[in-house]
Amino acid sequence: MYQFNDYNNCNVRLTFEENGFTEHPKHVWVICKYEDKWLLTDHSKRGLEFPGGKVEEGETLIEAAKREVWEETGARIKSLHWIGQYEVTCDSSSFHKAIYFAEIVSIEEKLHYLETAGPTLLNSLPANIRKNTSFSFLMKDEVLPYSLQQIAKMQLF
Repeated sequence: MYQFNDYNNCNVRLTFEENGFTEHPKHVWVICKYEDKWLLTDHSKRGLEFPGGKVEEGETLIEAAKREVWEETGARIKSLHWIGQYEVTCDSSSFHKAIYFAEIVSIEEKLHYLETAGPTLLNSLPANIRKNTSFSFLMKDEVLPYSLQQIAKMQLF
């Protein structure tokens, strides 16, 4: 398990053990690759980030991951792999988020992408995302680099 403070100075605990904190996280975050490129979404308020969001009532984590990727990017998932889970605690509130890695089979243009401007493809992620104002705060803590290490360890890309 890893523990650190995030970009907003909240306490984060990250694990790659299945159901490490809870069996029922209420949020998902999906790190996506499409044709050897990173697939992100451009959130209207936060900037570039991997797709994700809340799990809706009656929805499984996998269903939520697929829905969020579709809604925010127009992408269809070829394969989805569970990576880990993290917990964010700020003041007296906390939440849990499941992390997935998705290989994308196709991207369709949509009329609306909800709160995002749709898909953004990058050949590589910048070395210093923390200082890059184009990226969301969600991309600026240690969850992303540790998750990328875990994905590589699992030989998913």
